[in-house]
Amino acid sequence: MKVENIRQTTGPFTAQPGFLWAGLIILIILWGCAVAPSKLNIRDTSDAFEAGTIISTQKAAAVSFAELLEDIETSRVIYVGEMHTNQDDHRIQKEVIQALFQKHPNLVVGMEMFDHTYQDVLDQWSAGKLEKKEFLQKVHWYANWRYDFSLYQNILEFIKEHRLRLVGLNIPNYIPPRIREGGINNLRDDEKDHLPQQMDMSNTAHRDYVQKVFENHRHHFRGDVEFEDFYAAQSVWEDAMAEAIAENLNTDVMVVLAGNGHIQFKYGIPDRAYKRTGAAFTTIYPASVGSEVALDVADYIWVTK
Repeated sequence: MKVENIRQTTGPFTAQPGFLWAGLIILIILWGCAVAPSKLNIRDTSDAFEAGTIISTQKAAAVSFAELLEDIETSRVIYVGEMHTNQDDHRIQKEVIQALFQKHPNLVVGMEMFDHTYQDVLDQWSAGKLEKKEFLQKVHWYANWRYDFSLYQNILEFIKEHRLRLVGLNIPNYIPPRIREGGINNLRDDEKDHLPQQMDMSNTAHRDYVQKVFENHRHHFRGDVEFEDFYAAQSVWEDAMAEAIAENLNTDVMVVLAGNGHIQFKYGIPDRAYKRTGAAFTTIYPASVGSEVALDVADYIWVTK
């Protein structure tokens, strides 16, 4: 058999060995890009941090979990945000709850995921009187919150195991859409019973943020939605949860679990609760690698996967 025939039967890289090395180099480069660890970028800076890093935004530097715990010891409300479907965010929430429980056995956990009309069921769960299946049925988990319960199960099991007080912070989920579609004045009297006593619509930064959300989602609305009604719905939501925190804080320390949008820059729930309580607070904002956040988004940024 001739050499030419051998080359043809063994493939093009054997025929032209230079291509083999070029191909291998390209593959190595591509593989390196694929496995290179992604990082969280801090807006308007060259700073980037890997998953697992806790950033003190006051120091603009990484700190240990022990340092974070030492710092929040003076806070009576600790907000830990989340992207609802990120399991890593929920792991962080549980770690914070566990650590604070060691020093504060009367720790209270407030959760956006439940509205206040289910408080009697939450009390039963905290008392260890309900099993998982019955609990899910009684709080109508998949009708109200809808996200996979497994994301929150470890947190709720810890609450049940240690008999921690669990507080539902939210209002019934049909109230904000009705305000959005028809305004506050057109709510029925029984629906108005769920409204907070005070509502703040004066924060410019919060209004600007909600305006952007409105512009990005207005094409989803079937009716003729006005921004002022949309903003009123969001403000009612924030202030109702702030009011629930104030009503349930007492002399205890509370961990609040809520979506990142409710705690970012403190203009959602945190500042509104502070106006009602005067209690010192800390915000912890989980942010995933591959994204970018402003340094002042919270007191601490916890980088997640």
